[in-house]
Amino acid sequence: MGKIHELTNVLADQIAAGEVIERPASIVKELVENSLDADSKRIDIIVENSGLDSIRVIDDGSGIASDDVKIAFKRHATSKIATRRDLFKVKTMGFRGEALPSIASVADVTLTTATPESTSGSLIHIHGGELVDLKPGPARQGTDVVVRELFFNTPARLKYLKSPQTELARITDIVNRLALANPQVAFSLTHNNKELFRTAGNDNLQQVVAAIYGIQVGKKMLPFAGEDNDFQIDGLVSLPELTRASRQYITITINHRYIRNFELTKAIINGYESKLMVGRYPIAVLNIQLDPVLVDVNVHPAKREVRLSKEPELSALISKVIRQRISTENLIPDVDANQFIPDEPDVDNLEHQLSEAAKQYTTPSTAFHPQSSATVVKNGGPADADASDSVVREPIVIHKKDELASSQMQAFDQRYQDEGIAYPFGSPDEQAPQKPVKAENIELDVQDKSDQSKKRFPNLQYIGQLQGTFLLAQASDGLYIVDQHAAQERINYERFRKEIGQVSDDQQAFLVPLVLNYSTVDTMTITQHLDVLEAVGLHLESFGPNSFILRSHPTWFAEGQEEATTNEMIEWLINDGKISVHDFRQRTAIMMSCKRAIKANHHLDDREAKALLQRLPKCENPFNCPHGRPVTVHFNDRDLEKMFKRIQDSHVPFAQDFDEHEF
Repeated sequence: MGKIHELTNVLADQIAAGEVIERPASIVKELVENSLDADSKRIDIIVENSGLDSIRVIDDGSGIASDDVKIAFKRHATSKIATRRDLFKVKTMGFRGEALPSIASVADVTLTTATPESTSGSLIHIHGGELVDLKPGPARQGTDVVVRELFFNTPARLKYLKSPQTELARITDIVNRLALANPQVAFSLTHNNKELFRTAGNDNLQQVVAAIYGIQVGKKMLPFAGEDNDFQIDGLVSLPELTRASRQYITITINHRYIRNFELTKAIINGYESKLMVGRYPIAVLNIQLDPVLVDVNVHPAKREVRLSKEPELSALISKVIRQRISTENLIPDVDANQFIPDEPDVDNLEHQLSEAAKQYTTPSTAFHPQSSATVVKNGGPADADASDSVVREPIVIHKKDELASSQMQAFDQRYQDEGIAYPFGSPDEQAPQKPVKAENIELDVQDKSDQSKKRFPNLQYIGQLQGTFLLAQASDGLYIVDQHAAQERINYERFRKEIGQVSDDQQAFLVPLVLNYSTVDTMTITQHLDVLEAVGLHLESFGPNSFILRSHPTWFAEGQEEATTNEMIEWLINDGKISVHDFRQRTAIMMSCKRAIKANHHLDDREAKALLQRLPKCENPFNCPHGRPVTVHFNDRDLEKMFKRIQDSHVPFAQDFDEHEF
């Protein structure tokens, strides 16, 4: 008797589920992508216990016809492709017909759906791949899928799940990515009856970023767009001052499908050139529009990895567009003066209670008025001194609400109104209606520092040197502190990059030829890339089985560092195994600029310091050293005045904000 037999449909679906359904986040991804394919405008995701108890996805899409509900749970049943030709121009999120049967084979699934034209809907219940019920259901347009008892019949899978917090983080991450890829769709995510995330679905990508990462991050994102004959790209990138320690904050989508691609991620980072510090990565959202023929999404069961045609051309376009966008910005970081002002202790317990009460009853509009932190005085100058200001008065102590109407309080209010202190949020006529402001409707203006002055980089007037390391300078908009090492490193880098890019036949011969010995594997790598070395002026000659000889070096090598520079450049080639001439020249320029720059604790005379400040604005990028460190920081006039308390935070007129509450 033969040993080969055909697997049952349920077992085959469970095997397929092992590739498609790895964890609760996988179910959320597959169900939401089905909703997107149904042209949904609103998608609500509701999970219990990090998805282990239940996952529910509700949409308002086109729904499933009654005749198709049962067949939708059969393996490889799909409405999205029909022929082999369709497989190479997929325009939808899903196409294999594996998601629903895979989910149903390892969980308890209830699906309710209806199409716009139907008078009644359908309800189907499947438990562990077995049909339990199929009957008419509500006629609400769209689809409602509830998944319970995940992995109840494959308990071994449960052992490999992480903690509930980790699984919830995975779910949140995938919903965030889908929302960034589809800003035209309103998403919401609720966990254990607590809403975690919501977007407006108004096709405003910047507001989606603000909903995920916070309003302050949203304000520091720069929009960009570009195209060529094959690709259209657009999205948002953060200012170089806003970075993270990993690449996880970079989202790449192709035709609104979230993907992972190392080369495209590297292209985004390359667009910043040397404006990022080593080990720091930007926040970015990149959407690529292309003909589906140019991308193969049928590579990975979860469709996270794809194959791209003309990937080098696409990478070059991404780097170019981002580089051009960032090059227009003033990238000098402003210093937050508030971090230098210590919090003053409360005078007494009563004052503390009044302050806390004022915070509690502050209107919602308070959070959205930047001018609330400063006192505005008549004519933009200090208030006129009054002899009465020097009189010491007894404090007015308020114990209950009725005392706010006393003659003392009225006199107090009248005194400050006469002095011309403006309302901290504008006059009563200018104040916005006091009603809750929805976060998704907040207008976010991109922080464009290029509008703050006519010039991209200010004209700095030298003041002096601090501790042999920093140069103090002033401009019309405040104080600048310049890192002298970073400044000269940037100047040297741009000079060396130009010189190395113009490789000539000018060579300096070694007094004694340099012999380089390597292992067999390293020798093979070097031999394959001799043309790259020659392009930067290193002409190696074979000298035995695993040795090379170098008789001369480029004239731009620093005197006394010829051998070290040669060895370091060849080590780059060995470690990377593959390196372009452009990258090779860039690394070499960075190394040379660092070694030739002035160091800390090196005192400069006035002439040298002024010359450095005069050469800095002529650089293509005067804001960062080649390693990404800032060259200068800026204290504006307002920051300095706040630090020295020439401007003080105004007191909130909290009395008018109380309702019927007693102290």
